[in-house]
Order: sequence, then structure tokens, then C-alpha cells
Amino acid sequence: MFPWNGPPKDASALLLLYPGPEGPRFVLTVRSEGLPRHGGQISLPGGALDPGETIEEAALREAHEEVGVDRAEVRVLGRLSPLDIPVSGFTLYPVIAVADRRPTLRAADGEVERILEVPLREILAPARLRHRRGMRDGIEVDVPYFDLGPDQLWGATAMVLSEFLWLLGWQPSAPESDER
Repeated sequence: MFPWNGPPKDASALLLLYPGPEGPRFVLTVRSEGLPRHGGQISLPGGALDPGETIEEAALREAHEEVGVDRAEVRVLGRLSPLDIPVSGFTLYPVIAVADRRPTLRAADGEVERILEVPLREILAPARLRHRRGMRDGIEVDVPYFDLGPDQLWGATAMVLSEFLWLLGWQPSAPESDER
């Protein structure tokens, strides 16, 4: 159940795979701290659908706006499972796409602090999956995340990525705990 009045808004995000020196890579953004929603968090390029826009069109538009991806160089393969994000009032529709070469990337001023290009092979390493204890609405919860060095990929983006990796045959072991 969503904690706000009315139905959730539709949003889409693009999981774009392209070749890199060590095999396939994908692009993530570190959102600017000043944004009203999810500032400083790591996410896939994405956002709300505009009126009359399809999920795929929105994912491609947002990837172009946020990181400069040229839509003409991208092939959409399909969608992953929709994901409700109660904290922000959206239902996220992840879109999977590929490019034959590394896109020319540029971070959108005011929206994207940094662009991360993550090798698929790196995210599959067992040491990348970790967990920590956190509080949510006064309840202690286990928070799984991907450790990307100085950055932590968690929440909806980690869930989308986990589904994608699972479809590739990924079978993670229990995540390492930060509790020592």
C-alpha cells in the first residue's frame, strides 16, 4: 500500500549495456545532492513518464537528458518487473537496452553529480554483495547493497540490478555483513 493519496506515478529507467575493455559495462548515475528526491543516491538514468510517452520512450529520453545517451545508438531488448517505490510514490518500469559501442557520456548539470561505468563482471564478484542493519519507520531492517568502492548501490536500483543478474544466472551467496 502506498502512503500517499492517489495512485503511484509511472516512471522508467534504462539499464544500458555496452562493451568495455573487460567485457560488458552498464551506466549508473550519482544523483546531485540538491535534488528533492533521492539526492546523492546511485540510480539508473530514469524518471517520470511524460503524457503520451511509452515506458521505453521515457527511459531513452531520460538517459539522453541525464547522461547524453544517443537514442539512435541503442536497441531496447525488453523490460524487467515493475517495482513500486512507496517512499517516492512511483512505480518504476526498468528497461534493458544494449549499444554496440561505448556511448559518449556527459552528466546533466544540476541533476547528475557523477557517472559510474560499472563492469558487469565486477558487480558479479561475491565480495560486492553486502548488507548492513538500518532503521525504517522505527523497525530494524537488513539492508542489502552492492559495494562499489566509495559508493553503495542499494534500494530500488539494487533490486532492479539483482533481477537482471538473476536472469543471467547469478546465484549470490549470503551477503557479507558490515557488522563486525
